[in-house]
Amino acid sequence: MYSNNNLKTSYTNKHVWFQSWILGRQTLKQISIDSGYSESTLKRLFKIYLIQSPIFSVRPSEKVNLLIDGTYFSNNLCLVLYRDNSIKYTQLYRISDGERYEEMKEDIENLLKLGVQIESITCDGHKALLKAIKKACKYVIVQRCVVHIQRMCRILLTAKPKSQAGYELKKIVGQIHTINNRDNWGYWVVSLIRWYEKNEIFLKEKSYSSKTK
Repeated sequence: MYSNNNLKTSYTNKHVWFQSWILGRQTLKQISIDSGYSESTLKRLFKIYLIQSPIFSVRPSEKVNLLIDGTYFSNNLCLVLYRDNSIKYTQLYRISDGERYEEMKEDIENLLKLGVQIESITCDGHKALLKAIKKACKYVIVQRCVVHIQRMCRILLTAKPKSQAGYELKKIVGQIHTINNRDNWGYWVVSLIRWYEKNEIFLKEKSYSSKTK
């Protein structure tokens, strides 16, 4: 016989599979194998969750550090989140087919009208978003997301840099996420400046490819 606590636990456990479908991008077939539920049962369950989707309301707040990020899913679907990092609350979201200038500009303007006083914005540096920020609230501080900085640096430097300078720079980049105060920031900047001074001549070198006719 099930008590209210048993039912609540069962509901929570099943919600894990819903999250795997929405956020983990797993197919119904994969979830069916992992969970032991049939695909038809999962469809009925997920339909209930979708009907009961939460209604978001904007919470006015001051000196907000707004995190803006777009996540892409299959079927050309993009979810753009506007998260108030000051109060740890998602103020707004938009489902679209991409990170579009007009839409993001409208979203930021609406947040401002509804009392969200934006002091800074952290993002991945998407060109359309930077343009939207400049147009909607040009005087806020804009900073690049640390995770995106590290990811892009690793792509450009590759997993195994061929030069000693590249190898050393990769180690410096790997320390970005440890910066949590001004002192750490200062030490990191000094290490980057020293790296540049050491490798300045190398960085100014140019390579030419020889083309054979």
